[in-house]
Amino acid sequence: MMCRRSAFLLLALAFFFSSCATKDSDHRILVSVADQSLALFHKERLLGRYPISTSRFGLGDRPGSRATPLGRMEVAKMIGEGAPLGAVFKSRRRTGEVLRPDAPGRDPIVTRIIWLKGLQPQNRHAFARCIYIHGTPEERDVGHPASFGCVRMRSVDVLTVFNAIGVGATVDIIPGSLPESPQQPAPALKAQLQNAPIAGPPPPPPEPQTVAAAGVPR
Repeated sequence: MMCRRSAFLLLALAFFFSSCATKDSDHRILVSVADQSLALFHKERLLGRYPISTSRFGLGDRPGSRATPLGRMEVAKMIGEGAPLGAVFKSRRRTGEVLRPDAPGRDPIVTRIIWLKGLQPQNRHAFARCIYIHGTPEERDVGHPASFGCVRMRSVDVLTVFNAIGVGATVDIIPGSLPESPQQPAPALKAQLQNAPIAGPPPPPPEPQTVAAAGVPR
């Protein structure tokens, strides 16, 4: 009887500590729509800046809009650990296919998925809309708006970010430019987060492609 009670207590303690995993409060990500660039910080130290692509359909959080939401979010889930560069994901599961950069006619989610959760009214639908930071094989388009709402990165870059952060890391998507120095004055960043437009005009339509983009199914 005593052995059973001890085993139950150990299982209960293991469940308790596993459910209380520490969130990543040391890293933060700042995404600039104006610069089409992402900055990764460890506390106040800049770790790197990387080119990205936000939505070709503009800014906003309305379900079905395919727009990129603005404001403060956090990393809710991280998917793809151990997968090779270019590994294809559909519905957040690996298909077994691996694509090289700029594979002709292909536009799935690849390499890693960093799933975001909105923390403000202006981005409250982000998680349900499956807004990710993820790898793309269409690396030639990185650097200007080209996505269907997510934040796209080159595979080597999203792998670097994925390996650096943990669940709970802060992600701010702002309409303006990244700060010139790693430590932007708090009032300026706060103003961008609070006063960000809910929607913006879409950029010019992309050039026709021979194969429809595969980035829509999540």
